[in-house]
Amino acid sequence: MNASTQSHSFDLAAATVRDLNAALHALKDGSNASLWRVSNPRGLHAIAAGLDAPVTVEIDGPVGYYCAGMNKQATVIVRGNAGVGVAENMMSGRVEVEGDASQAAAATAHGGLLVVRGSAGARCGISMKGVDIVVGGSIGHMSAFMAQAGTLTVLGDAGEALGDSIYEARLYVRGSVTSLGADCVEKEMRDEHKAQVFEKLKSAGLDGQVDPSDFKRYGSARTLYHFHVDNASAY
Repeated sequence: MNASTQSHSFDLAAATVRDLNAALHALKDGSNASLWRVSNPRGLHAIAAGLDAPVTVEIDGPVGYYCAGMNKQATVIVRGNAGVGVAENMMSGRVEVEGDASQAAAATAHGGLLVVRGSAGARCGISMKGVDIVVGGSIGHMSAFMAQAGTLTVLGDAGEALGDSIYEARLYVRGSVTSLGADCVEKEMRDEHKAQVFEKLKSAGLDGQVDPSDFKRYGSARTLYHFHVDNASAY
């Protein structure tokens, strides 16, 4: 660690999430207070939410709803499971969950990278708008619903209605898909897509563990972009 870098410890058994977040929100670009270790999270909600500085926050245990929500610039590492909406509306930075994530992981997120080492629940990546998501396990039903942009790379299986009403996001699944949602179809896996999968796996630290050729690609059939009466039942 650089001599000018300061490491801070924060115990949520002795202080509140509000206190922690206020201290993190006060950080500015160029601050040397760049590493924060948080103990006793005990499933509390909104831990490390709304950050906007190049800080690293390591959380030793499970977190509740909306951990690292609205993240910008920061790296947030959860050494446990995460509740609903982890990395929700993230703009940039990196969020890692070493366990499983509940529903709506990275919902509406515009940028950055979410890595879930375990599995993610229903609606993973719902309405994603540019985020990259890598899931080491499987994902639940209605994942990538109305996904507009970004990538969702899944090493395990996908549940029902994957990519329902999808726009231009790219979905890569290594395992089986229970069913595809409205307007989502399997697409050709060309070399450019294999290269993209490799890039995302490398970003998540998973390159060399799986072959990008093992993945299938899913995306929009583009039949629901504009209303047509023949497709009325699909809306």
